[in-house]
Amino acid sequence: MMTRRTLVNAGIASIAVAAGIFRRMPRAFAGERFAVTHTDAEWRKLLNPSQYAVLRRSGTEAPFSSPLLNEHRKGTFTCAGCGLELFSSTTKFESGTGWPSFWAPLEQAVGIEEDTSYGMVRTAVHCQRCGGHLGHVFDDGPPRPGSAIA
Repeated sequence: MMTRRTLVNAGIASIAVAAGIFRRMPRAFAGERFAVTHTDAEWRKLLNPSQYAVLRRSGTEAPFSSPLLNEHRKGTFTCAGCGLELFSSTTKFESGTGWPSFWAPLEQAVGIEEDTSYGMVRTAVHCQRCGGHLGHVFDDGPPRPGSAIA
């Protein structure tokens, strides 16, 4: 049985999307101001269509389509919008969901907000520097390395 896991679906490094991107309006981050800002037209020029749909419109890429899913080299995953380092490869795990998944961001790399779209309550994650949508966090994933199982 597949469960929801920590999902970080796109917006990091390069994004390849097959099809089926959900386009939603960008969220307001409760008055948050970001160090990197651009007009919508500038974002469209800076990002490829898939990156724009995910980062700026809170879309999602098709499951199992991201080249980051099978990325296992040591290093750091960065925001495709502004280059901020977001996640260490040491926190990446195989969630079985079809999206790259991480159990912790780098310190002060991401912001979170409550997302009540689609009739559910979720925690949305965004880049702290540019506000780019990175995905959602769920609390039913596997225990992180070194944690006790109750």
